Amino acid sequence: MNPLSGSSLPMKIAGYAAMILVLLVIGLPLFWVLITSFKTPDMVYVQPPKWWPEPVTTEPYGRVVENVPFLRYFRNSLVITSVLVACKLVLGILSAYAFVYLRFPGRSIVFMLVLAALMVPNQITVISNYALISQLGWINTFQGIIFPLAGVAFGTFLMRNHFLTLPFEIVEAARMDGCGHMKLLFRVLLPMSWPTVVAFALITTVNEWNEYLWPFLVASDETVAPLQVGLARLISTDAYIDWPMVMAATILTITPILIVFLLLQRRMIKGLTSGAVKG
Repeated sequence: MNPLSGSSLPMKIAGYAAMILVLLVIGLPLFWVLITSFKTPDMVYVQPPKWWPEPVTTEPYGRVVENVPFLRYFRNSLVITSVLVACKLVLGILSAYAFVYLRFPGRSIVFMLVLAALMVPNQITVISNYALISQLGWINTFQGIIFPLAGVAFGTFLMRNHFLTLPFEIVEAARMDGCGHMKLLFRVLLPMSWPTVVAFALITTVNEWNEYLWPFLVASDETVAPLQVGLARLISTDAYIDWPMVMAATILTITPILIVFLLLQRRMIKGLTSGAVKG
């Protein structure tokens, strides 16, 4: 008889209770944002709060497009996120390959510096980065936003650990067949690494799409400001704030990245867990 069988029912109940609690903590704010985006402005301040808009209206979404340069903010987010994801993928994969398959003096020390970079909060480097970007004349430019965010400490760490799990015999066989470094990487290693590469790309996409502090400091107008900065500017210092329009803009901002995440989440989980179990 399994000694744990007697406690299985309480454990299941506790597990489901924890899942419901987590769902409420995460889901209720998102639900409130969603229903507020379909309310009229006067319904936001009704007491007690109404959990369902009466009547349901889509006017806040129309006001977002009419009153705010939303499409420009959206374009800026696409440009910044796409360039950063491409840069981080290239730099992360190449640097991880170098740490695993190349021999050079001080390799362990350099990798420890990469790990140390993971432990430094981005907020600590804001002042020095801003001073550098200002001296280069890159304030309110795409390069001024992209360049300081292009570090790949996490990607290097992730891809290096994955490369270490690949069968070394395959690498040796490819080298005996005359594969150089680039051929080994692109024809042998990367075809076996797509789940991890997709996970790396997805995590980077979500992080860069949601980046706020640095673009807020560098972008002074809507020409280069991404969606998150545009959302912050919707909340003015006036006494009246059009909360349905703000919430509608929030829904429009999170929807593209949510769709991408839902489509690729299985690949991301597979990539993050690859090499965790060896048999």
